[in-house]
Amino acid sequence: MTDTHHYHWPHKDLLDVTQLAPADVHHLLDLAETFREINSRPVKKVPTLKGKTVVLFFVENSTRTKTSFDMAGKRLSADTFSLGKAGSSLNKGESLKDTALTLQAMSPDVIVIRHSSSGAAAYLADLLPCGIVNGGDGWHAHPTQALLDSFSLRQVWGRDFSGKSLLILGDIAHSRVARSNMHLLHALGVRVRICAPRTLLPAGVEHWPVEIFSDLRQAVRDVDAVMCLRLQLERQQAGLLPDLSEYARRFCLGAEHLALAAPEARVLHPGPMNRGLEIANDIADAPACLVLDQVSAGVATRMAILYLLAMRNEGGTV
Repeated sequence: MTDTHHYHWPHKDLLDVTQLAPADVHHLLDLAETFREINSRPVKKVPTLKGKTVVLFFVENSTRTKTSFDMAGKRLSADTFSLGKAGSSLNKGESLKDTALTLQAMSPDVIVIRHSSSGAAAYLADLLPCGIVNGGDGWHAHPTQALLDSFSLRQVWGRDFSGKSLLILGDIAHSRVARSNMHLLHALGVRVRICAPRTLLPAGVEHWPVEIFSDLRQAVRDVDAVMCLRLQLERQQAGLLPDLSEYARRFCLGAEHLALAAPEARVLHPGPMNRGLEIANDIADAPACLVLDQVSAGVATRMAILYLLAMRNEGGTV
C-alpha cells in the first residue's frame, strides 16, 4: 500500500484526471479510504484542516458535487464558503478574472469551481496561487466524479482493475463524466466500451481507447460494470433525439440487459437519474446498483482531494 504520510503529491491543482499518474490515483484513493472511516463515526469531524479556507465557486447548478465538497471540508474542520453566479458580481457583468482575483485577495487555500465554459478551472489555476479543483467545466472534464467512481469500484474489485471491463452507456457527446471516466479507467487497466445513438457520440470518438457499440445487448455482454449517464437534454441541439420513448426502448438499462453482463456486475450512475429513460426502476433499486455508494464515496474522495491540495500548497509532504 502507498504510504499516505510520505508520498510527495506533485500537483497544485486538480484540473483533469489526465494529469494524474497511476501512483497519484492510488495514493489519493488510499487516502480516501482512511477518510471513509471518519464518515462512519458517531462524531464525523477531525481537526485536520482547521484554519484552512475552501471556497465553493459554483457558476453552474449542482447538488451532489457542491454538497459533498461542503461536507468534505467541514468534516476536516476547514471553513467553507459558497458562491454562485446569482450571488456574485458575475451577475453584474464582472469578468471571471476579476471575480477570481477578488476571491484570492481573501486568501483561500482551495477554490472548487464549476463553470459552463471548458477550461475555466485551468484559467483560474494559471491566474491564482491557491489550489484549484475542477468541479466540472463545460463538456470537458469532471475529475472528482471519475475518482469517486473508481473509489466505488475499488470497494468491489479491489485495488487491481486489470482485466476488468466497463460499459459507459448513454449521452456520451455531452458528458464530461464520460470523458473523465474513460481516461481514468483506461489508465487503470480497464477495458472501456461505450454505447449510444450515433447522434450522441462526440466528434473524434473513433480515436478514443474504447470499443464503440450501438446495440445495448451486444455492448453489455460479459462486462463487469455498466455506467449509465444522464440524458442531458438541456445541452443538446434540437433534433438529436426526436423520440425519447424510442431512446428508452433501445438504451434504458434493464434487468434483461444486466443478465447478459458478467456475474456480479455492478451498475453506476452519476445522478440525477431519470428512471425509465436511462435506467429501469428494477435496476436502480437493485443491490447491484452502486448509486448510493457513489454518493458516500464522493465525500471521502473529496476529503482526500482537499487535504492533498491544502497541505501541499503550504509546503508539506502528503
